Amino acid sequence: MATRSLLIFLFLFFSHPALALDQETFAMCISKLRQAGLEAGLPAQVISQHLDDVKLNEKVVELDRSQPEFTSSFADYFNRRVSEQRIEKGREKYRSHRQLLDSLTREYGIPGHYLVAFWGLETNYGGYLGNIPTLDALATLTCEGRRGDYFQGELFNALRILQAGDVDVAQMKGSWAGAMGQTQFMPAVFLKHAQDHDGDGRRDLWGSTEDALASGAHFLQALGWEREARWGREISLPKNFDYQLTGFGNKRALADWAELGLTLPNGQPLPSADMEAAVIVPSGHEGPAFLAYHNFRVIMGWNRSESYAITVGRLADRIAGAAPLSKTPPQAPRLNREQVTRLQQILNEQGFDAGEEDGLMGPGTRKAIARYQQANQMVADGFPGQDVLTHIGILP
Repeated sequence: MATRSLLIFLFLFFSHPALALDQETFAMCISKLRQAGLEAGLPAQVISQHLDDVKLNEKVVELDRSQPEFTSSFADYFNRRVSEQRIEKGREKYRSHRQLLDSLTREYGIPGHYLVAFWGLETNYGGYLGNIPTLDALATLTCEGRRGDYFQGELFNALRILQAGDVDVAQMKGSWAGAMGQTQFMPAVFLKHAQDHDGDGRRDLWGSTEDALASGAHFLQALGWEREARWGREISLPKNFDYQLTGFGNKRALADWAELGLTLPNGQPLPSADMEAAVIVPSGHEGPAFLAYHNFRVIMGWNRSESYAITVGRLADRIAGAAPLSKTPPQAPRLNREQVTRLQQILNEQGFDAGEEDGLMGPGTRKAIARYQQANQMVADGFPGQDVLTHIGILP
């Protein structure tokens, strides 16, 4: 009976995208992970010490399998995060940690207001680190099976962190997906980039702000941050701007953008620097527009979202004293996944190639919307506003 159950488990584990996890299946998975850990070079003592106590976390399974019912517009995302309260708290943190931040800028080349912005977005300046035991989260996600290989690697990396003595297992808590500490590093990033900047012999991203900020600086340096360069900036577009020129596939020199009529929001000319940039328009032609430089892509190495990169950049700007955006991002209609899937189906049926019909409003869907808009004599900005959604038939 046990052999038959094990065979069924192994079939499910390797072939099914997500297991129906229960305590028995979880225990069998942990047994398999013990052997895999030994094969990965982890000491048997470390495996027994920590895998003996891991627990199935049903909340993690629920969070991993559930997707937001409604899409979040750039306006929702940005306004919640670049709030006056977060800006003021960021300025306070920048002042109180100025000596440390200046030293990190000299060592790694990352300006302090950017480090504070990452810190603020990830954990509200260390105010909330997450309370889910990391080993439980990673073991649960491994055994669930949907992304089992990835989370197995991160589980073993977490065991290596414990083996090194950087943190006690009781303190190793974080997000439901396994991100940890004040900078919300996944274990692989921790192993490669976490720093013991305070010199106490531990890379403590939970209790040491000094270690956390230095680790963030080290990570950004490794991602290729350009010293003395901005993330990007808000700009103004001419009325006749061709929105097919947006995105990183259309990078141009600043001088070329200036020739096309782009200016600063106040009408002043763009800076005359020898560098390339892309135009990003996250909320359509009625919202703010941005030039995105090399460091914008570096920020996306931390988090692949363009909205995240703009938000980090603008929060950093505001912490450093910049004014608010000249244009308020307009709200987009809230669509659920079923509506987005239907939108993708219609676009694909009409030959506009929205890609996979997955219900997610990603870059491919926005490009398809832009092509639809262009074909129907609309402003081809790729923004899923009320007008285009009504025209397509998704909204009344």
